[in-house]
Amino acid sequence: MTLHPEIAAVTDRIISRSKPTRGAYLALIERERDQHVARPALSCANLAHGYAGTEEDRDTMRAAKAMNIGIVTSYNDMLSAHATYYRYPEQMKVWAREAGATAQVAGGVPAMCDGVTQGYAGMELSLFSRDTIALSTAIALSHGLFEGAALLGICDKIVPGLLIGALRFGHLPMILIPGGPMATGIPNKQKAAVREAFAEGKVGREDLLDAEIAAYHSKGTCTFYGTANSNQMMMEMMGLHIPGAAFANPGTKLRQELTRAAVHRLTEIGWDGNDYRPIGHCVDEKAIVNAAIGLLATGGSTNHMIHLPAMAASAGIVIDWEDFDRLSRVVPLVARVYPNGSADVNGFEDAGGMPFVIRELADAGLLHRDLLTIGTGDMTEYGKRPVVDGDGLVWEDPGASGDDTILRPAATPFSDEGGFRILTGNLGRACIKVSAVDRDRWTIEAPCRIFQTQAEVLAAFQAGELDRDVVVVVRFQGPRANGMPELHKLTPALGVLQNRGFRVALVTDGRMSGASGKVPAAIHCSPEALGHGPLARLRDGDVVRLSAESNELVALVDPAEWDARVPVEGPPPAQGMGRELFGMFRNLANEAEKGASAMLAEMA
Repeated sequence: MTLHPEIAAVTDRIISRSKPTRGAYLALIERERDQHVARPALSCANLAHGYAGTEEDRDTMRAAKAMNIGIVTSYNDMLSAHATYYRYPEQMKVWAREAGATAQVAGGVPAMCDGVTQGYAGMELSLFSRDTIALSTAIALSHGLFEGAALLGICDKIVPGLLIGALRFGHLPMILIPGGPMATGIPNKQKAAVREAFAEGKVGREDLLDAEIAAYHSKGTCTFYGTANSNQMMMEMMGLHIPGAAFANPGTKLRQELTRAAVHRLTEIGWDGNDYRPIGHCVDEKAIVNAAIGLLATGGSTNHMIHLPAMAASAGIVIDWEDFDRLSRVVPLVARVYPNGSADVNGFEDAGGMPFVIRELADAGLLHRDLLTIGTGDMTEYGKRPVVDGDGLVWEDPGASGDDTILRPAATPFSDEGGFRILTGNLGRACIKVSAVDRDRWTIEAPCRIFQTQAEVLAAFQAGELDRDVVVVVRFQGPRANGMPELHKLTPALGVLQNRGFRVALVTDGRMSGASGKVPAAIHCSPEALGHGPLARLRDGDVVRLSAESNELVALVDPAEWDARVPVEGPPPAQGMGRELFGMFRNLANEAEKGASAMLAEMA
């Protein structure tokens, strides 16, 4: 099938725009391949330090005739998704030996959870944890001891951070290794209902805690289709997983064999063989476009409107929101997964999962098939489903959708469009995801009520002050103001207002969540309010028009009055919970559309 002309045009636009930076990046990794510090060049004392803790593999490492794999892990046992990685390094060392190679844990990276910090001060460290992870990955790989790397990470900032750091070592072959989602708990609809009932005061804290524990109950990622599971989707769409690895559950034979296959495959794609596949060449403009297509086709997390530009930038590639908007007009929505549907990711996987999505999109000419993946071929491999066969794996066609309320063919999608829009106007530039928003709510026009914290919004809700048509504005939530925390804690309250029949929307220079759903939300507003961005000119009662139909985000204020207004000054930087340590990250961060990163903004 011929590639859709608009996808080809957007790809060409990105290639043209990225030519100088991509060229410089490719030149860098070629120099690193030829001149970098490598094991044969290290002194005996350096090598002795590197091998001192590896008694079982020391002789093989000393001979330096086989690949040594660096494992960068996000393991901790505080968080369910990362607890799955506890025994991975020891298992991976065994599987490396099976292939005549060795492996070492090169380093660990922090892995924080937005689900734990949501609504509290720690959430202001969340976005910048991505850059901390990138820096930690670079430190782990800086020793010159590795000819390849396995990246163990799965959740919101962890995968983007790992990939950003890894791409600066783009001459090395690398594979992303997920841990999989936990088994399904209580139905998502039931969980959401309890949250909304709690927001209205109809159930108590114990009932809410019971429901939450029943939903998040064991090792693995959360099962809703938020940022973490969108990460795994994108790694499949970019060809950086063993095909079909995204959503196999932890503790299963399939999950073990997929990880084993990843270790074996790493040993086959190094520079000493005939199938050299460095990650800096795998992640090219086509791979980035495929990731964006996947987000649109599956209703993925809005957080990746920040993370994907940041990952791309680390490989010298420039993608912007206009690219997403143009792709959204031609990429159909083929999946409905909670919060954009009733099924969780386990239901999605059972219905056909990523192999079905990739096969359908590829056969319809809606993705780039000709990627340099970490597999043995191109993206065609990723349209097949892995199955355990004896002591190994085979890949099969996924067949028809197992449930057409969850997955549909590209020819008969849930929607002809992907549901992403750019909004522009005198309030700046923002993005909105409407795949879960009823069409009659794509346009909201109402007086605004302005807040500076989530807590203020929730207090007003509890006092009944928002029981009306209202555009809730939460400003000074951008990357330079306070690190751009997610505002997911507002979702139940705003959902209750909408259920009561009011026309409600959210406008913010902060982030919503990967779990954002039925309430229209114009997020990532740029320029942010801090520094006299347009949101700082708004006043309570101004009528705001948000429209995904006409791509508008405007305050309906007389232009002369608007221009004469003095912008409100932002609050002073908060302290405590370590936030003061991240002052440099805030002060130097670029805008959301470029990745909201001080590190990438300053990178030569």
